[in-house]
This record gives sequence, C-alpha cells and structure tokens, in this order.
Amino acid sequence: MESTVFENVEYELRAPTAWITVCRPEKLNALNRRTVEEIVAALEQALADDSVRVVVLTGDGEKAFVAGADIEEMSKLSPQQAQEFSRFLQASLDRIERSPKPVVAAVNGFALGGGCELALACHIRLAADRARFGQPEVGLGLIPGAAGTVRLSRVIGRGRALDLILTGEMINSDQAERMGLVSRVLPSDQLGAAASAYAANLAKKSPMAMRRALESVLSAEEASHAEAQRLEAGLFGLCFATEDMREGTAAFLEKRKPDFPGR
Repeated sequence: MESTVFENVEYELRAPTAWITVCRPEKLNALNRRTVEEIVAALEQALADDSVRVVVLTGDGEKAFVAGADIEEMSKLSPQQAQEFSRFLQASLDRIERSPKPVVAAVNGFALGGGCELALACHIRLAADRARFGQPEVGLGLIPGAAGTVRLSRVIGRGRALDLILTGEMINSDQAERMGLVSRVLPSDQLGAAASAYAANLAKKSPMAMRRALESVLSAEEASHAEAQRLEAGLFGLCFATEDMREGTAAFLEKRKPDFPGR
C-alpha cells in the first residue's frame, strides 16, 4: 500500500507495525488543526492496511512527544470557534481511542496539555524516563479541551486528575507510572526499541480477539455493570465464529505457537 506524504506527520510502515510520528520539532510538536487531521489520516491509513496489526504513535526529537496545542493558533479563536475546535479535537481523539487495532503511545518527552490528552487517547502508554506529563491549561486561563477532564479522571481517578488539572503542575514519568497514567517507564535511549518489541508482541496475538477486547473494555466505561457484562458475553460469543479462535485453541491443544490469520 502506497503511503501518503504528510506535512507535519511521518508515517512509516514496519509491518506488522505502523509508526506515526508527529514532526513539528520547531514547535515542540505542538498540535494545530492540520497536525491533528494528519494524525487521524495516518491512523486511517494504518487501519486500512491489512499488514498492520499495531500502531505506535510518538513525537519527533528528544524533547517532546507533543508539548501541547499550538497556542499561537488557538489564541485567535472566538468563544464559538474555540468550542468548535474543542469538539474537533474530541472527535479526533475519539477516533484514536476507538481504533480496532491497538494504538501504543511511545512518550519520548513532554506530553503536556493536548499532548497528554493525545497520549490518554491511546490504548497503552510507554514512557521514556525523561518524559513529563501535565495539564497546564489553568495557567492560560483555560481548561483541557480535548477530553482531558474526562479521560484523565477515568485513568488515574478523580482526585489525582483534579490535582493535576487545578494546579497545572507537571509530573515525571515515575510519578505517572505510580498513578497508572503510563504502563511502563524505559531509559530514554531504549524507548524506541522497547516500543517496537511491545508492538511486535501484540502483533503475535489474535487481531480479532484484541479488537473485541478493546471494544468490551471501552464500552464498559459507558455502561452499567449488567450492560457491560451482556456486551462482554456477546463479544465472547462472536470470538467463536473466527478463524483466530479455531487456530488459537488448536495450537494450544497441539502444544505449538499459534499463527493467527486475523479473520
């Protein structure tokens, strides 16, 4: 599949993994509208490619994953335009969160404001030991506008989320790991290799099962306990209609490693 050339994003196919890198180093990879549009377009390219089973999202350079939204662009918005921009950001990050293929954030530096919200939309977050996280919007007279007030509290709990949002303070990667904001912390010079290895491990699993698991976990956040269990049971049943399930169970019984077809 031919790759699209983007202005602010680099798309690299390392099958079975697609790497999406935000490339605005002169702005510490800050998010403007075009960059967000390109991130989503790159994701759509990965989702349409059957050779891709996992997506890794990271930032260019050593300083920043994404240091926030582009304040210069944002400062010119009217209240109505700001509301529309917030809805655009929310819808874009929802698309990442609802990806049927796992999206892994490799947070290599500052993940502040919109950058922290972007990382939160990914399914898994791996962080370099130099990474820094925060929602500093209150210092600008703002609040998070890309679902940060929603996702952060779901990930780390209301009290800790309010602490970070109301103080606007940054935390380091070790603090983020203790809070559950990131899954693993790696030495900065090992993050790329670790993210590659993590993605390669996921790529060996059943794509159909991972898709159903993502759907079940994410849907449970918006459902009652009983509704979530009904959905889980339905998705569990659907797994039994897949070639992946037949291959996985056969491999187990035959004491060999499975080779999932992704169907």
